[in-house]
Amino acid sequence: MNEIPLIVDIKRYSQEDGPGIRSVVFFKGCPLRCVFCHNPETQVPGPEIVFCIKECILCGACAKICPNNAISLESEGRIDRTRCDNCGKCVQVCPGKGLRWAGALYQVEELGELLLRDRAFYRHSQGGVTLSGGECTLYPDYLEALLKYLKPFGIHVVLETSGFFSYEIFRQKVLPYVDMIYYDLKIADPKAHKHFTGQSNKRIIENLSRLVQETGVKVIPRVPLIPSITATRENLEGIARILKKMGLSNAVLLPYNPMGISKYKMIGRPEPLIPERFMSREEEKELKRLFYQMMQ
Repeated sequence: MNEIPLIVDIKRYSQEDGPGIRSVVFFKGCPLRCVFCHNPETQVPGPEIVFCIKECILCGACAKICPNNAISLESEGRIDRTRCDNCGKCVQVCPGKGLRWAGALYQVEELGELLLRDRAFYRHSQGGVTLSGGECTLYPDYLEALLKYLKPFGIHVVLETSGFFSYEIFRQKVLPYVDMIYYDLKIADPKAHKHFTGQSNKRIIENLSRLVQETGVKVIPRVPLIPSITATRENLEGIARILKKMGLSNAVLLPYNPMGISKYKMIGRPEPLIPERFMSREEEKELKRLFYQMMQ
């Protein structure tokens, strides 16, 4: 994809997505369909209308203006997605944030200027900009232009990726301007990976191997801990074998966060059948102990 992407969110002053204080840009669009996705509103590249029931004041303006009679105040989700054509008229008349767009367009210079506003924070904290998603590598031309815009200012760049991208295009257009890569490796078994994410992990593993062997960019593998899916002894053993074969000795295990489940209703999709509770500290601690023991 080479068009201008939609940006779902820009999280400023983050201290969780790389070193120092960072601005995190969430791109809309992803080639995977992970059932445990924490940000389902970033999956589809195109525009989507989000409904937040907590923000709705039941004024009825949306129902009155909808040309397709797709909105009912009696419906919990408000919008009949089979009738909605995303015209956005309901969003325009909503007096609050009950209805809003998932994503906004930014020209490269516009986004670059916004990110540079926090240069002082980046400099003093040794932070920078993190490009996330969805999957930001869907837009290599846009990324190349944005990174070239930021490079003269010495901005440290972290890229978060699922690893499902064209390696040669990524190597030419994006990699020269990236300082660090957070690389998600979710499921070791190819069949299970396709079942839970919609894609094979073959390209993901091959891309990681090439990045580690061919480049000097720091690559940090990450494994999300999803109960009964990725957080199993069998899967962690498989991932440990893959990483050790590449000469890697460590990875970051990401604690399970079920907060994304509620977002599915907001975009008119059925909620996934995954655990709705956080893992206990004891569960996380034991999984980390097992994994790091496997990596020895």
